[in-house]
This record gives sequence, C-alpha cells and structure tokens, in this order.
Amino acid sequence: MRDDDKDKAELFARVDKFLADLSKPRPPLPPPEERARLRKAADLSTEQIADTLGCHSDDVVKWETGTHEPLAARRAAYARLLDGLAALAAPTPKEPPRRPALPTPATELAEQPVLFAAALTAPAVPASSSRPPLPKVTPTGPLAVIDHTDTLVAHFTNGSQLPLNVSDLVSLLHWTLRSGLSGEKLTRHGLDSDCDPLIVLTPAASTALHLPADLDDRARLSLADSHPVITQLQQAGFSLTRRGFGPWPRAFLPVTNKRRASIQLAVMAWGALSQDGWNLPALPPTDLARLLGRYAERLLTPRGSTAVCGQELMTALRPPTKPVRDPSNGAWVSGPNPGALRQPLDPAPPEAPDAHPLAEGRPPEQAMQEEAWDWSRPPDPQETPRYPHVVGLDTNLAFLSAASSLSVGLNAPPRHAIAPTFDKKIPGCWYCDLSHADLDPRLPSPFTATGQAPTGPAWYATPTLEYAQNLGVDVRPIEAYLRDEAGRYLDPWYKRLRNAYMATMADLGVHEKIPQADYLASMRKLSTADPALLALLAAIKATAKGGLGKLREGPRDLTGPYTRWPALDKLTWRPDIRAAVIAKARVTLHGKMRKLAEQTGRYPLAILSDCVLYPADAPTALDIVPDGPDQQGVTGLIRLGVNPGFSKEEGVQSMSWYQHQLAQGLNPARYIKNEPVGP
Repeated sequence: MRDDDKDKAELFARVDKFLADLSKPRPPLPPPEERARLRKAADLSTEQIADTLGCHSDDVVKWETGTHEPLAARRAAYARLLDGLAALAAPTPKEPPRRPALPTPATELAEQPVLFAAALTAPAVPASSSRPPLPKVTPTGPLAVIDHTDTLVAHFTNGSQLPLNVSDLVSLLHWTLRSGLSGEKLTRHGLDSDCDPLIVLTPAASTALHLPADLDDRARLSLADSHPVITQLQQAGFSLTRRGFGPWPRAFLPVTNKRRASIQLAVMAWGALSQDGWNLPALPPTDLARLLGRYAERLLTPRGSTAVCGQELMTALRPPTKPVRDPSNGAWVSGPNPGALRQPLDPAPPEAPDAHPLAEGRPPEQAMQEEAWDWSRPPDPQETPRYPHVVGLDTNLAFLSAASSLSVGLNAPPRHAIAPTFDKKIPGCWYCDLSHADLDPRLPSPFTATGQAPTGPAWYATPTLEYAQNLGVDVRPIEAYLRDEAGRYLDPWYKRLRNAYMATMADLGVHEKIPQADYLASMRKLSTADPALLALLAAIKATAKGGLGKLREGPRDLTGPYTRWPALDKLTWRPDIRAAVIAKARVTLHGKMRKLAEQTGRYPLAILSDCVLYPADAPTALDIVPDGPDQQGVTGLIRLGVNPGFSKEEGVQSMSWYQHQLAQGLNPARYIKNEPVGP
C-alpha cells in the first residue's frame, strides 16, 4: 500500500471511530456552572480533576465554562465523578455532618489520600464556651501566610483565615497538599511548577514549627543536614532542592501517577521578603497575604529573590516545550515550543564575562562592553551663567522598555563570520571600527559606556550598529558572531511586567495619559501613599531589573577564575540577550536626547545609567521637556509620564552644586536624588 493510501486509511479509521463515539448515548451532565460549583464544594482543583480523568486541566476549565464538552468514555467518567461529588455534598438527614478528625502523626498524614481536600474548619467549640463557632473557610489562592498566636493560623489572599490542627512542618506540608492552594499556569503550555503553592512562615510560626530564629551556616544560608527538621522531612519522604532548607526552600514528594507534590516556602525570620529585592514593610499576616496575592496575580507566585522571580517569569511565559502530536501514532508527546529558549548555550568569546572559561587569555579589548552610561561633562561658558539649576530626568523601567519588540538569539549557537555585511535583523556581536563617527561632543557617545568616543575597533551588539547606521556612520564589520535563529523572546515578559507596573501605579493614583504637569504633581504625592503598595511597586521594578541581571549571573563561590559555575547550565543564562537590551536602552535614550537638542538647543550635562541631568532656567522638569499639543510631551523626545520608557523628575539642584560635585571627580547624576537641594 502506498504511503498516501495508508495515511488516508488511518484518517478514515479515526473518523469512523469518532462518529461511532458520537452515536453512542451521551450521559447527561449538569450545567457548566454546577460542574464548577461541585468541584469547588469538594475543595478540588482543576488539576486534580484532570489527573483523575487523564486529561489536561485546560479541558476541565473549558467544560466548566461551557466552551467545550467531553466526549465518549471521558464524558461518562466525568458524569460519574460529578454524580459522586453531588452525593458527597448532600448532607445526611439523620445526623448533621461532622468534621473528620485530622491525624497528627506524620506517618498517618502521609497515608491520607490527597485527591479530596480535607474539611479544614476550626476545632469544635465546647457547648460551655461563650465563643461563637468560626465559619468554615475554604483555602483559596496560590499562597498562605502562616502565623502563630495560640495556634497556627493560615491567612489567605482573600482576607480569610483558618486555624490549623498541625504541630510540625511535616504535617503543615501535608495540609498544604490537601488544601487546594494552587497557582495558575501563566500560559496554556506552562510548567507544572507555576501551580506550586507558597507557604510563608512568619517568625512566630517558624518558632512554633521548631525552626531556629537564625541560620548558623551563613555561607550556605541553609539548615544543617543534621537538623531535626531536616531529618523529619526525610523520614516523611520529602526531598529538598540542592540549595537545601534556606530562606526560600522547596520541598517535594516523589511524583506518583504523574502527580506533582511540591511546595515553595518562605521563611521570614531568615530574610525572605526583607532582602534580595524584597523590602516589604511590617504588615499583619492578613495584609501580607493580600499583598503577596496581588504580586502573584499580576506577575507570578513568589519563588525566591525578586531576581529569581524575574528569571522564572521568563521561563513561565515561554516554556521550553509544549504538547505536540506524534505523527506516528497520534499520541501527545513533549515537543519544542517555538520562540522559547530550549537549551543552555555557551556565549561567543567576546560575550563571555571575565570569569568565564572562554575568557581565559582573552585581551581586555576583545571583551564586549555593552553597558549603561556613566558620563558627565563640565558646563560650557554659555550654560553656566544662563542656567541656575540642574534637573534630573530618570527613565521609567528603561531596560524593561528596551526589551519590548527586541529580536534576540534563541537556540542556535553563535556562528563566526569574517568581514560580514552588517544586517540589523541578525542578533549577534560585531567587531567594528566606529572611531571615525563625527558626533556632537555635547552628547555622550552612543557607542561606549563612558560616553567617550571609541578609539579603535570594538565589539558591539546589533542595536548599537543599527543606530550607528541610522546616524549615517559607515558600518563595516571586521568579524562577527551571529545567531541565525532569532525571535522576540522577551515580549510576553515585558508585557506582563509592564501591565503589573501600570496597574500598581494606577492603584497609587498615577494614571496613564495625563498632562505632564499633572503627572509631576501626582508623583510628588507618591511618597505619602500606602507603604504596602509602594513596596509592591518596588518589588515589581526589582523583578524586572533582577531578571535582566540574571541573564549574566556570576559565580557565587570564589572557586577561582575560568571555572564553570551552576548558572551557566540554565536556559536563561544568556549574556548576549542582556547586552542587546542594554545597547537598545542606551541608543534609544541617545536618540531622544539628540532630537531634544535639535528642537530646544538643550544638551545633557551628565548621565548615570538611565538618569539624565539637564541645565534648567527653573527648578522643574517642565522647563526642559516640551509640552506638545496635548501637554503629554512630543513623540521621539524625552517625555514625562508613567509609561515604561517615559521619564520622571529625579531631583533638582543648583548649577553651583553640580560644579562642586564635578570638581570632586564625582558624577552628579549619581547623587541628585538623595542630596538636599544645594545653594
């Protein structure tokens, strides 16, 4: 039989089977909203239903919303499951339902089934007690904050709370696995780890669970392997990641029946949520749960430092694999996800950090230096008498903004080329001489981090050479390392962080598309806003900054130079992507400053990263930035506004203050925000 005849026969057989299934009697199902109600009444997640029926949790969501219906055997099984849930939910008329006793020994807890959530109400109150019984609370959301007063109490993201009948960490972990706490996958093909619940332990809860107040091992930042809590976890079958039990430990049970049982913890007594990018104010447990729930809703469930969260968010939004059909048998198998990073890659030699094995023996001038600006200049004789003030303009989330729509290398290793023709569509690093570029000395050079003009050939990322070409510079690469597979890997990451930032700024009363003067007025009130919301905003910004920093994460242990370190084996260890983002941010700001100078005759005095200092007649950013027809600035120039890539007023000082800083060899842009206004 020819291959095409064989394929046709197989397809016809599938069609016949599909029609036969449709012709069979279809078991009735309750309405979609009733299906969801029955599941929630039993404290079940969509993942638990999916595991039982052998399907994807997305299918269960579609069945509960009425957009799709199960077919054939799965429909019958789903109907049977719903009938069983309805029977469980019906009260027995002869006797009121009683709360089943929770076993306390860890060995008994480990034997309890985890398919159905336990009825987790407060212990029964004696009839002689004057206290009214507490209402039943169903754990909800991706996380809980555990505190301790007379007993351990779980605080949830919706403001509810639940006393817990647990006495040690093992029983708390088992409660968590039964509770129904779960996050949501950020994409259709997201990772199972996206759904892992987070348990935050307050210092009081840590003490009640027999954890020490401090970590003795400051080098490893984790409990000693011989600690009794570690022993109890091991005896109960729990394992830890190789990082051990530190401020952000993850505990998990072996996968059984394709079911994941993993829990993320945050130990506040050891610095979780108060360091490494987190700087949350002292909050009651209920408010802390709400705040972390807002972060989880807008970004992801916290998993470690804000930098770790930024890195994890990249992978969650662009998972390396997705389900695909095996053409040989039609079964679902794991396949590559287009546009994602799927394998660790070594950098090109110029892209490697100084400690990397590829940097051994490399001359310093052969290292690519795509970094942010640190530049300043003395005011010229006309600027000093004319402008009594200097004003700092800081770009909102400059590097996050640069990640938007940026084409970066994906999974192909860098290809070496000699004397290639420059192509702005190809990500890579290019060795090129730009020292002949004729640029205005009152602006920093867009080609170097110092702002000084290059003196010979150097390695540049694609955005830098593209901008040079736009300026009319003759771009002739000498050699290059090129990445032939490219895509906008960071686009969904940018969009989620941008939306989280904009929503939080709106919560703080700073809105999009308002006149520049109103924006400045709103920003002046920001320091008096809700400290919890300000902490959430800071965490979102730190997540963006830290995630980009993780693209070039350095070694943690001083094991000597040119020795590989664990971060190099991560999919998201990509210094080439970081270099492209920084280069794009730098040349974008240069373009805005150049156009502002052409329109207003105003030139920058100093720059540190994304903060620019300008001379000013009046002590306000409105003196520098044109209003535009709608008082929202002019497209292509520096504009004041809340959007990423727009600017805010960073600080105001006198021209004499600026000159004094400069005379001390300092970059005034570094200090304009924090110092009191000078004379």
